[in-house]
Formats: sequence, C-alpha cells, structure tokens
Amino acid sequence: MNESIQTELVNFSMLEEAATQEQREELTRNVVTLYSLTSASISKEQIDIYDAVLMRLADLVSDDGRTHMAETLSKLRRAPETVVIKLATDIIDVARPLLERSTVLRDADLIEMAEKLSQEHLHAIAGRDVLSEMVTDVLAEKGDAPVRRRLAGNHGAVLSDRGVNTLLQAAQDDQELQLNLGLRGDLHDDYIVRLIAIASETVRQRLVEQGEDTTASRIPQAARLAAQRMSNEYWLGRYDFETAQEAVLGRFGRNGLSEQLLRRFAEEDRFPEAVVTFAGIAGIGLSEAKHWMVRVDTQPFVVVARACGLTPMTVQALLKIGPWRHRLSADMRMETFNRFQHLNTDKARRMVALWRDQRMAS
Repeated sequence: MNESIQTELVNFSMLEEAATQEQREELTRNVVTLYSLTSASISKEQIDIYDAVLMRLADLVSDDGRTHMAETLSKLRRAPETVVIKLATDIIDVARPLLERSTVLRDADLIEMAEKLSQEHLHAIAGRDVLSEMVTDVLAEKGDAPVRRRLAGNHGAVLSDRGVNTLLQAAQDDQELQLNLGLRGDLHDDYIVRLIAIASETVRQRLVEQGEDTTASRIPQAARLAAQRMSNEYWLGRYDFETAQEAVLGRFGRNGLSEQLLRRFAEEDRFPEAVVTFAGIAGIGLSEAKHWMVRVDTQPFVVVARACGLTPMTVQALLKIGPWRHRLSADMRMETFNRFQHLNTDKARRMVALWRDQRMAS
C-alpha cells in the first residue's frame, strides 16, 4: 500500500495494533460516508485510493460494519469496483444490498457469483431491477424453488427460451412458480399453452381472478417498468462514464485507442469503457457517444461506426452489450447490422462531416 493511503485516510498500523473494535467500526463508517458524499466529483485515482482503504477496513470490522459499507455503496453509481465485488461475495447479510442494487456489478460478475455462491445470494440477484438473458439462464438452472419463483415474478428479468423451458419444467410441481409465470406479460403463446397444461386447477382459477380483479392495480407498476425501459436517462444513470474516461485515457492515451481495444472492452462487457473508446476512435464527444449507444434508434451509431471503419465483428459485439443487450431484440440487432453492412463508407463520412459542420455552426 502506498504512503498516501497511510497518511491521508487511515493509519493502519494504529488500527491493527492499538485501536479498539469500536474505533475501527466508527472509522469505517466515517470513511464510507465521506466517500458517498464525494463520489460524484472525485477522480479515478482518488476512487482507487478509497478502494484500497475500504478493502483493508473490510477485513478489520464486524459483519455489521461490512453490512453498513455494502448498504452505502449499493446506492452509488460510482462505487469502488474491487471492494464492491469483495462485499458482494461476503455472507448474505453483507452481500444482499449489492447483489440486488449495485450497478457496478456486470453480467460477468453476476454469472460468476451465481455459479459459486449460496442460494440466498442467487435469490438476491434474482430481484435486481434489470437482468439479462445471460444471467437469468444461470439463475433458472442453478436456483432452487425460491430463486426460480422470484426470478419468474421479476418483470425486469428477461427470460430466454432456454430459461423459460427450465422454469416450466420446474413448475410442474410448484404452484407458486406456475402463478408467477402466468402473470408475466412476455410469454409466447406456445409457452402459455404449456403452462396451462401443467397448472393446477387452483392456479388456473387464480390466474383468471388475477386477470379480472387486479389488472387495474398492476397498471401503475407496468407503466413504471415500461417508462424505465423507454427512458434513455434511466440507462445512462446506471453507468459511470466519467471514471471510465479517466481510466481509459490515463492508461492508453488518445493515441492508444484502437478497434482491438474497443472489441476487448465489448467482449469483457465493459460498456462505459467501450463508449469512451468508441468516442475517441470516432472523434466525437463522450456525451454524443453515450447517448447514441443507449438509444433504441441506432442510426447515429451505424453512421459513425461505418465512417470510422469499424469491422462487422466489432459492430456485432457492441450491439450486444450495455443497454442494447436489454433494449434491442434479436431482430432489431440484425436490422441494425444490415444497415451498417449496406451503408457506403464515403456516404457515412459525408454525413458525419455535415453533422460536425452543423454542430460548429450552432
């Protein structure tokens, strides 16, 4: 650990040799509170310092101290990644808020955790506001009955054909799972037919009653979920582009940005870093890049990607990460990719030049 961490935030020698447990707990609360108050404005280097300090403190405090740390960090868009992952794999009381809420955790992190951690941890993951098919496939396969019930009842969880088939198989002897599946609004007709075939008479009657009596009461929730999925700002708020920009440019510099690096970030599911790299390669602002790679209208991205010479392989990889993993259907991705393939490079460059001229004029 470097000297700046020892002197600016915490004297670990004192903590380990002389401090009481109460002093360690109090200091931990003070450090994590200070971080939460400053996280929106501090630099990447400062975040790394906090990350290292909080990692050490997590080893010195009680379960309650780590739980407080996790609760606080789970609400932050810019939370230190290393300590978040450490706490998310802790005992369930510590891990739960991060597994349920933290936007720092990527799909790759969630999948690895779902493969290794307890059913209680999987149950927490199953309640996240947004879950991709990659994660729900693992939860449906590895989860026990409570996990599958929560997953089926989570309307922010996207289920693949594989996931639905797994849940239908498990639902044969699970009436609550049958009911949760029946109340979803995204099952294809053939799945509904299969569900009706295995559902008990009690569940069939309850589904009829739910449809008649509670449709109106479910409208506000459905409207809220739909509005979230439609809002670009909702998705932009889930990612820390500022820290990503500082980290990428600090490590590689503008001259070090390449398509190979861009594709690597895409394959690692590092959406903010991919956006920063795309902006640098294309010579556009970060604000434009992040908005264009979030919205459902993919035309600006298609034009810029063609104009700066990205290969089809890279474009395909980018269409499957970040918000587009959730917002674009397979058909929409294919349509976007086809437009990219058929767009003339010279025409794309003229369109980008015209856009730049209009922006300069305004």
